[in-house]
Amino acid sequence: MIFNSFEFIFLFLPVVWIVFFLVGRIAPPFAKTWLLLASLFFYAYWNPAYLPLIVGSMIVNYIIGVFLGKNKWLPTRKGILTLGILFNVSLLGYFKYRDFFAENLNAVLGTEISLVQLILPLAISFYTFQQIAYLVDSYRLETNEYNFLNYGLFVSFFPQLIAGPIVHHGDMMPQFSDRKTYRINYENLSKGLVIFSIGLFKKVAIADTFAGYANSGYGSVEALTMVSGWLTSLSYTLQLYFDFSGYSDMAIGLALFFNIRLPINFNSPYKALDIQDFWRRWHITLSGFLTKYIYIPLGGSRKGIPQTYINIFIIFLISGFWHGAGWTFVIWGILHGLASVIARIWKRSGGRLPKLLAWAVTFLFVHLAFVIFRAPDVSVALSVYKAMFGLEGIQLMGISVLFNEDLTHLALVILLGLGIALFAKNSVQIMETQKRTPLMMLFVVMLLYYSAMQLQRVSEFLYFNF
Repeated sequence: MIFNSFEFIFLFLPVVWIVFFLVGRIAPPFAKTWLLLASLFFYAYWNPAYLPLIVGSMIVNYIIGVFLGKNKWLPTRKGILTLGILFNVSLLGYFKYRDFFAENLNAVLGTEISLVQLILPLAISFYTFQQIAYLVDSYRLETNEYNFLNYGLFVSFFPQLIAGPIVHHGDMMPQFSDRKTYRINYENLSKGLVIFSIGLFKKVAIADTFAGYANSGYGSVEALTMVSGWLTSLSYTLQLYFDFSGYSDMAIGLALFFNIRLPINFNSPYKALDIQDFWRRWHITLSGFLTKYIYIPLGGSRKGIPQTYINIFIIFLISGFWHGAGWTFVIWGILHGLASVIARIWKRSGGRLPKLLAWAVTFLFVHLAFVIFRAPDVSVALSVYKAMFGLEGIQLMGISVLFNEDLTHLALVILLGLGIALFAKNSVQIMETQKRTPLMMLFVVMLLYYSAMQLQRVSEFLYFNF
């Protein structure tokens, strides 16, 4: 079940919402239990085989976290924390990276380790990071709430379960304890509907349109020339933007329906003026996790300039590997790590660029790096790069056939997508600042109506694969 499906919008969501508030007025613990069970059902709907995995992971981490939080004098706490982290990393490593390492060992050492070809359990990358953070904070005595229902919802709350944002227990668990959460709040409902409708439109009307162009280009890289290469790469850059942005909007909106505020995870990243600015705007909660739980423990910027650069590079390498078990993701992480180090060096030397040039350099780098991020392997990425830089010619013949679209129309659609990304208010700003007027209501109704007409072509969100 995904957010942009009939069964979610017209069956699952209304039933869960109505029962939640009916029960919540009488007995919040039952409403909480209902929401937890609904979230687990939502997860199991994808593949019931992995339900025991997430439930087992929740129980083990909760027990370890409570033990660490309540036994501050025991000398074995550090060892228990290490075992807890190893438990989480082992699960993630086995299901996500086992075949990647086996393939590379076979290639390098000539071994014959068999591949198990497991289907990646949904959301394992997200709930693993959240629970590692919980264990570390318990060890640091920064947790003070030990209610399993709240903890279970912190891990499994369905609006953020599958593709984030990566939430912090300190932000989420108190909200599940608040009795006001279980009473209908029409202001939250209104804001949630606005941002949910914008997110749904971004996904089904914009991201899925660009997905068709990007898939056509990446599916025929041997036919790409200079213009079609740029059309292909720009289509993916815009697809990923509106897909991830759309998911993030819908997650915030759905959570608000239940009076839960999720952290902002996406803040107009293509408006960034340098690579550090980009990462303050793109997948904000992942950057926050990597900074707090890896960069700072490594020493952050406290151990001198060379070590600072090494630490920055390490977190981007981890970020790339987190996104997927493949060399393309590793290279993407390395590219961003190198760019971030170079940007720091440039700033320390006093270098500055005019705003327009700074934006152009940043966007061009992010865009070129997304080529290898999207490519199934390095050879496909190199083919796209060769086409983009004119090494496969610059002819326009065949573009209409390749994309099944007129070149002029395609160029205008891409310009429109870029215009929205660069100049429009982002959806959080619209949600927070716009007054609820009849015009706004009409805007929301139109978005929902158009989106509902597109729900027959259901497509998954890109971040489900990460």
